[in-house]
Amino acid sequence: MFKLLTHEGDGILSTISVDVAGYPFGSVTPYCLDEDFIPNILISSIAQHTKNIVSNNKVSLLISERSAITNKQAIARLTYIGNAVKVENIEQIKTRYLNYFPNAKDYFKTHDFVFYRIEPVRLRFIGGFGKIAWIEKNELNIKNIFNCEEESKIINHMNQDHAHNLIDYSRFYLGHPDSEGDSIRMCGLDQFGVDLAINETKYRIEFKSELSQVSDARSQFVEMAKEARA
Repeated sequence: MFKLLTHEGDGILSTISVDVAGYPFGSVTPYCLDEDFIPNILISSIAQHTKNIVSNNKVSLLISERSAITNKQAIARLTYIGNAVKVENIEQIKTRYLNYFPNAKDYFKTHDFVFYRIEPVRLRFIGGFGKIAWIEKNELNIKNIFNCEEESKIINHMNQDHAHNLIDYSRFYLGHPDSEGDSIRMCGLDQFGVDLAINETKYRIEFKSELSQVSDARSQFVEMAKEARA
């Protein structure tokens, strides 16, 4: 479940419709995980789903595994049921969101866009046929060991000074072919893995073992570079 949440970056947001009272309303929505690994969405105040949330903040976010499998019932998916709560202090999530979605910077030139944090109530995970479970919110008590400032510092350093290593990572760990003109950058980091944006599509590389402290990041990336170059 957790791996699916961190690997993907968008889902289908279902809200309770205002215009068609009592019926669910679905819309495709990107999300960004905050330091508690809770999805945050950036939505316009004039959007239909935002009006629905203001009226009734009970929502669900359906996240599906990206897969070449044609049978959609065989892929992993997560129904994240929760309450959408407006984020008042947006600076940290704004920084992290823009690392993932840099084109969203123009949204902040107006006051129309706001962040909502989907605080979990209960989750339903389906890992494929026969792999079905409810997940309670007290099972989600995980925190990113990197705060926003530390994460951004490492991301900027890797993108500015180690772009060649990111190309190696994408080729070795993701099987992405070397292609001139591809845009590859680091966009996120936690103790379990690192996120790359390749031509603005998010890809996840899981670490072989969980990092225990922030200072472990450097040695982790050095080891990955060695392995990718071997």
